[in-house]
Amino acid sequence: MITVKDTVHDHIEIDGVAADLLDTPAVQRLRHIKQLGTVQLVYPSANHTRFEHSLGVYHLASRALDHLGIGGKQADRIEAAAMLHDVGHGPFSHNLETLTHRRTGKYHDDVAELLATGEVGAVLRAHDLDPDRIAGLVAGEEKYGQLVSGELDVDRMDYLVRDAYHTGVPYGTIDTERFVRELTFVDAPGDAGARSRPRLVLDEGNVQTAESLLLARALMNPVVYTHHVARISKAMLRRAATDLLDATATTAPELRRMDDHDFLAAIRDCRETDDLSRRYDERDLYKLAVWAEYDDVPERIHAADHATEVALEREIGEEAGVDRDHVLLDVPPEPSMRESTARVTVNGEVRRLERQSPLVSALRTAQRNQWRLGVYAPAPATDRVGRAAADVLGIDSDGLVAEARAAMPTTLDEF
Repeated sequence: MITVKDTVHDHIEIDGVAADLLDTPAVQRLRHIKQLGTVQLVYPSANHTRFEHSLGVYHLASRALDHLGIGGKQADRIEAAAMLHDVGHGPFSHNLETLTHRRTGKYHDDVAELLATGEVGAVLRAHDLDPDRIAGLVAGEEKYGQLVSGELDVDRMDYLVRDAYHTGVPYGTIDTERFVRELTFVDAPGDAGARSRPRLVLDEGNVQTAESLLLARALMNPVVYTHHVARISKAMLRRAATDLLDATATTAPELRRMDDHDFLAAIRDCRETDDLSRRYDERDLYKLAVWAEYDDVPERIHAADHATEVALEREIGEEAGVDRDHVLLDVPPEPSMRESTARVTVNGEVRRLERQSPLVSALRTAQRNQWRLGVYAPAPATDRVGRAAADVLGIDSDGLVAEARAAMPTTLDEF
C-alpha cells in the first residue's frame, strides 16, 4: 500500500491495480499538465496538476465503493478507471481540446488506444482487467461508469474542492464525504422515456446536497473557469497551437500527447508562434476589444462553425487595418448545466434535480447573463478592432468598447 499526503483529502491510501498504475509514464505525465490551464495567470497559486486531481478522484471513488459495498474485480475496474480518467488530456488540459478534436476526432476521454498499449496496458492485463472495458468506464459507459463520468461523478466532486483550495476562491467548497455516503443506484426510467436502467442518484433527503454541487459549479464558473484573463490566454494558446500545426511537421496526435512544458518549448522554437509564446511567458496578453452579452450577439454568430469564425476574424482584421493574427474571436459554447440533470430521491421517487429545485431556473438565467462573446487584440489596436468587430458581427457598437474596458477588474486577485 502507498500512502500519499494530499492538500484536499489529507492521507490517500493507494493499493492494488491503482498503486501499480501510479508510476506508469502515462500517469506520471499528468504531473506536468496543470489542472486549470492558464488560470494561474489570474490566481498565482493555481498550479495544481492533473496528477494530484487523479489521486483525489481515485480516493473518492474508493470511498464510494466502500459505501456501496462494491468489491473484487468490479472495484478494481472502477479504481483503475478513476486513476486513469485524465491520461487522455493534452497540454493545458481542456484549452486545446477543441483544436485536437477537430484534427483527430478524439476528446480527452477517448483513451482506448492509450490504455491498450505500453505499461498501462501491461499493468491492466497483469490484474486480469480488459483495457477496453476500463476505457469504457472512463467514458461513463456501463452502470458503474457513472461514478467516474456522470452528473454526480467523483471527478466533479474533486475538481471543485481542489480548484477552490488552490485558487483561494471559496465557492467550490462542497461536502464530498456526504456526497459519497449518500450515493446509491436505483432502477429509473432513461431519458426520453427509454427503458429503466440503474441510475446513480443521491438518496432520500439530499436535494440540498445536490443543489450544493450545482451552486458550487455555477459560482466558480465566472470567477475561475471563464474569467476573462483565462479566456484571453486560452485563446492565444489555441491560436499558437493552430499556427504550430500549420507551420511545422508537428501533428495533432503528437500535440495531444505533449505536456505543458513540451508545448511551450515547441511554440517558443517556432518562428510563426514566437510572439504569442513571448506574450504568454511575459503575461503581455491581448486585451478586450469586445465583451458582448448573449442576447446582443446575432444567432448566426452563436451558430458559427470554426471555418466561419476564422473568416470573421479575417474580415475584422481587414476592416480594422490589422493582421488577422492580431484578432482573436472567442465564441463560447451555448450555456449548459449538466449538473441540473442529476437524480435525487424525493418521497421514494427518483427525480431530476431540475424538476425538484427552484434554484435551477435561477442559475440557468444567471449562467446566460454571465455568457460573453470576446474579441481580443493587442493593446494599441483594441479600439479599432472593437469597432470593426461590432460592425462585422452585427453587434450594437454603442458603448461596447467602454463596456469591455469596464469589465477589466482593478483588484489584485483578479488582475
